[in-house]
Amino acid sequence: MFVPSTLTHSRHRYRFCSFLLLIGLVGISGNTAYAGWLDKLKAKVSGSDTKEQLLSRDEIGNGLKEALRAGTETVVSNLGQTDGFNLDPLIHIPLPKQLEKAKSLLGKVGMDSMLTDLELRLNRAAEIATPKARDIFVQAINDMTLDDVMAIYNGPNDSATEYFKAKMSAPLALEMTPVIDESLADAGAVKLFDKAMKQYETIPFAPKIEADLSEYVVQKGLDGIFHYLAKEEAAIRQDPVKRTTEILKRVFSK
Repeated sequence: MFVPSTLTHSRHRYRFCSFLLLIGLVGISGNTAYAGWLDKLKAKVSGSDTKEQLLSRDEIGNGLKEALRAGTETVVSNLGQTDGFNLDPLIHIPLPKQLEKAKSLLGKVGMDSMLTDLELRLNRAAEIATPKARDIFVQAINDMTLDDVMAIYNGPNDSATEYFKAKMSAPLALEMTPVIDESLADAGAVKLFDKAMKQYETIPFAPKIEADLSEYVVQKGLDGIFHYLAKEEAAIRQDPVKRTTEILKRVFSK
C-alpha cells in the first residue's frame, strides 16, 4: 500500500541521516579538543566525573596547605634536633671555602682544631635556628593564594618547594638572619671564629680572610630545609601512608 511504502521510505531516510550524524561525530571526536569535550560529556552521562571536578578548588587548596604544613613540621622536627644537620652528609654545613684555606694553613702550625670545632658549631647554629623557622613557613603557606595553590597542585612533585624558593627565599633569609645571629652566638661560633682568626693572622703572609658566617649559615640552613621539604612533598603526593587525614587522602589519591 502507498502509506506503508512512504513510512518505510521515511524510516530508511531517518536511519541514513542518523548514520551520517554518527560518522560526523566520529570524525569530530578525532580532534583532540573535541575528544576531550566528548570524554567529559561521557563522564557526565555515565555519572563518573573526574577527580578535579568532584573536588572543589577550596578542598584542593585546604588539602595542599595541610600537606605543606605537615611536611614542614616533619622537616623542622628532624633538622631542628642535635646533629640534624651535623651528622647528615646531604645537608652537613662545611666551613666556608675561605676558612677551609685558613684551616689548611693553621694545620701546618698545629692550630687547626679551632676551625674543626667551628664547623661543628655552624651546624649547631642551624639546628638551633631551624625550629624557629616553623612559624615563618606556616605564615607563608597561609598567605598562598588559590591560584598559587592550584598551580602547585597541578605541577611536578617539588612544585611547592620551588615556589617557596622563588617567592620566599629572600623574606625567609631576612627573617632568619637575626635568629641565626643569635644561634651562632649561643653555639659559641662567633667567639671561636674571632679567636681562630687572631691565631691565623699571626701566620706570616697569610691572605686576609673575610667570611660572613651568618649569611653563610642562613643560606646553608635554607638549602637543607628545602632539600627535605621537597622529599616530604613528593612523598605525600606519591605514598598513601603519608596521607594521614581524610582531606589528604581525597586530594592526593590521584
